[in-house]
Amino acid sequence: MVVGLLSHDSSLANVVIDNKVGTAYNVDSDYISLRLNRLDSAMTMTYAGTTALITGASSGLGAEFAGQFAARGSNLVLVARRADRLEDLAQDLRSRHRVTVTVLPMDLSRAGVGRELLDELADRGITVDTLINNAGFGTHGPLVEEDPDTIASEIALNVAALVDITRAFLPELLASGKGALVNVASTAAFQPIPGMAVYGATKAFVLSFTEAVAHETKNAGLNVLALCPGATRTEFFDVVGGESAAVGKMQTSDQVVGTALKALDRKDTPGSVVSGWVNRVAAGFAQRLPRAVTVAIAARAVQDS
Repeated sequence: MVVGLLSHDSSLANVVIDNKVGTAYNVDSDYISLRLNRLDSAMTMTYAGTTALITGASSGLGAEFAGQFAARGSNLVLVARRADRLEDLAQDLRSRHRVTVTVLPMDLSRAGVGRELLDELADRGITVDTLINNAGFGTHGPLVEEDPDTIASEIALNVAALVDITRAFLPELLASGKGALVNVASTAAFQPIPGMAVYGATKAFVLSFTEAVAHETKNAGLNVLALCPGATRTEFFDVVGGESAAVGKMQTSDQVVGTALKALDRKDTPGSVVSGWVNRVAAGFAQRLPRAVTVAIAARAVQDS
C-alpha cells in the first residue's frame, strides 16, 4: 500500500492509497502538518506553507534539495556565494512550483554568519521551518602539502558556520515544529581518511554534532538528520581537484537527497542516514573493525581511487 499526503490546505486531507485519491475522515490539516511523520513510516511529508533555508544551494546537493523541497510545496531561502547561479535556480523553481524563493548571496565562512542570516531574514519578515546545512568543501593530499589558508576556510565553512547557523536558527525550528534540520556529513565521517585528513575530520564532527542535537531535541517535534553520502556526482570533486578522491560508485544528487527525504518521512526519523546500500555496508564495517585497520583501508582506497 502506498500512502501519501497530497494537501493539508483544507480541513479534510486528501491522501493517496494505492495511487488512488481518497479522503481521510475529518482529520485536521494543521495537526497533520505538525505530526505527519508520526503517523506512518511510508507516508510522504509535504512542506506546503513552510520555508526551508538551504546553504550551498547554487549547485549539487543544495540545488537538488531546493528542487525537491519546492516540489513538496516549501518556500525557499537559497544561500551561496554565486548570485547568478542562485538567481537562475530561483527563477526556475518559481516557475515550475509556484513557490516563493528568496536569494541571499553570501560568504558563509565569516564569523558570526548565523546571527547575520537570522537578522537579515527577520528584517524581511521570513521565519524558517527547515534548515539544510549543505555548504562545504574538501581538500585532497597530505596535510604537510595543504595550503594553511585553504584549510582554515575549510574548517570555518564545514564546522564553524554549520554550528553557528544551527544555533542561530534552532529556536525558530523548534518553535515551528513543521520542518527539519538536515546537516550534510559524509561517509568520510566513519573513519579517519589519510590524504583527506581535514575533510574527514570535519565530517566526523558534523555527524557527532548532529546526532547529539537529534537526541537533545528528540521530544520537541523537530526531525534532525545527519545525511552521509558517499561519492556523489557534483562539483565537489572539481574543488577537490578531480575524481581521484572518489571511492566507490558515484551516486546522483537525486539519489542522495531522496535518501534524506525518505528518512524524514519515517515515523521515527533516525539521527543519521547513509545514502546507498554499499555505503551503508562499508560504514558498518568501519565501525566494527579495529581502528588501525579502518585507517589503513581508507588510506589505500583514497590512494588507489
